[in-house]
Amino acid sequence: MTKIVIVGGVAGGASAAARARRMSESAQIIMLERGEFISFANCGLPYHIGGDIAAREALLLQTPESFKKRFDVEVRVFNEVMSIDAIHKTLRVKNLLTGDSYEETYDKLLLSPGAAPVKPPIPGINSPHVFTLRNIADMDAIIAALAAHKPQHVTVVGGGFIGLEMVEALHQRGIRISLLELAPQVMAPVDPEMANVLHRELVNKGVELRLNTGLTEVNSRDNMPSEPEATDVYDKPSHHHTALALTLSTGQTLITDMVILAIGVKPEVSLANSAGLVLGERGGIKVDAGMRTSDPDIYAVGDAVETPDFVTGNAALVPLAGPANRQGRIAADNMLGLDKQYRRTQATAICKLFDLAIASTGLNEKSLQRLQLPYEKVYVHTASHAGYYPGAHPVTLKLLFDPNNGKILGAQAVGMDGIDKRIDVLAVAQRAGMTVRDLQDLELSYAPPFGSARDVVNQAGMVATNVLDGDEQICHVDEVASPSAEQVVLDVRNPPELTNVGAFPQALNIPVDQLRQRLGELPKDKEILVACQVGLRGHVAYRLLRQHGFKVRNLTGGFKTFQMTMAKF
Repeated sequence: MTKIVIVGGVAGGASAAARARRMSESAQIIMLERGEFISFANCGLPYHIGGDIAAREALLLQTPESFKKRFDVEVRVFNEVMSIDAIHKTLRVKNLLTGDSYEETYDKLLLSPGAAPVKPPIPGINSPHVFTLRNIADMDAIIAALAAHKPQHVTVVGGGFIGLEMVEALHQRGIRISLLELAPQVMAPVDPEMANVLHRELVNKGVELRLNTGLTEVNSRDNMPSEPEATDVYDKPSHHHTALALTLSTGQTLITDMVILAIGVKPEVSLANSAGLVLGERGGIKVDAGMRTSDPDIYAVGDAVETPDFVTGNAALVPLAGPANRQGRIAADNMLGLDKQYRRTQATAICKLFDLAIASTGLNEKSLQRLQLPYEKVYVHTASHAGYYPGAHPVTLKLLFDPNNGKILGAQAVGMDGIDKRIDVLAVAQRAGMTVRDLQDLELSYAPPFGSARDVVNQAGMVATNVLDGDEQICHVDEVASPSAEQVVLDVRNPPELTNVGAFPQALNIPVDQLRQRLGELPKDKEILVACQVGLRGHVAYRLLRQHGFKVRNLTGGFKTFQMTMAKF
């Protein structure tokens, strides 16, 4: 009989416990959780705060009782593992309700400690009006503070998944919000021009967005030596005595009632570290493909471990529920003597922000540049379904690929509808080892309410294949924004579009339908950078000019990509 002890519930630990029991009726399985809850939906926390998920109970997926009944797993909540003796295979456990300690033995140990919110060591960070959001207790504390103090203004620090979801939740409660982000963009997994779509949405919804801005000090207004400058005081602090004065990295002061820190998470490795387990280069627990740590009888899964990135194989920290779930299942099998492998992490993810969704898979352009890997990129802007059927919304898709072999390196999409299905298709294509050529041949379901005969994904594949085959040479926004003396920018849109939508600086305008008749107006000795609204007419113009002997490239994604890239917030 194998005795399995699991430290930590939620995605990795709970899925491992359930899988282990399904694979073995005879194993003894104990789960130790220092908190009150196991198996709760931590991804749902902001949605309960905002009111989308009305019932708090909906977030509690399993209780110790239900786990015992169905899976015969002994769950001990409020039991914190203080230390691991790997040589004697024992744990020192503290019962947090009684204060007593005891020893527990194991044959196989699984660590699923998760990741903790980052709390920077700045003055005042432990103020009772500063919150983080990681578990049910944190959520309850935020809801209680909102009820008790009725803040009129809340500052969210950090523009990642939790930060953006909290902005939306607070907005739904009618609270005014400032969002501070130290980086030049929110949502780090996507590239800046894609994030600009989110920046516009935040500003349109009345959120005060402060990019390139960090939090350096938290002061209670009681303790302020002098009143801060009025410029950064919002209208009326709801409760003068509870309001905080935040010192920002820009030197400004921001008056607010409450702070929610969503700066990011760091893997919980103190237990593993003190047990002498090897940590990886990114600071997470180092595991092999079978989820084993440096000790063959100790396994680790979830947000605390490093896994290889899908494209490069480099160590990555990816705190997502899907990978944690799969890792828990694999670890359970291997603890019971099987040989299952975890096959790398693509970091496929999606986030809802008001009316928008933004999603990504694989590597982004920033990472490819940092790693100095060869890549090309194309943009497609089209509708979520057939334009003649009501309710179609724009979809923007960015596809990154290897210019030598067409291998899919990554993809990002943003829009109001159908974003998840496009990124999911591309995530599957990438995992299956398809190239951008194969995307052309994907046969995806089509009826006017759902898509187009040529789906966004097919279209991206066709554009990328044209580039790969040399049927189209493309240029990018930076070149069109400041062309050299040897280049001419040719805008092939119709004149009213230039007035109504916007124009490229210093561009020559010949509508595509007049181009054949007006070739004489173009210089033969210069390279022509052709551009239109989304890249489609530009491609038509490119093919025409190329066959008339012009040296030409087409701006991928057209003016829409130009606008997204040049926007400043």
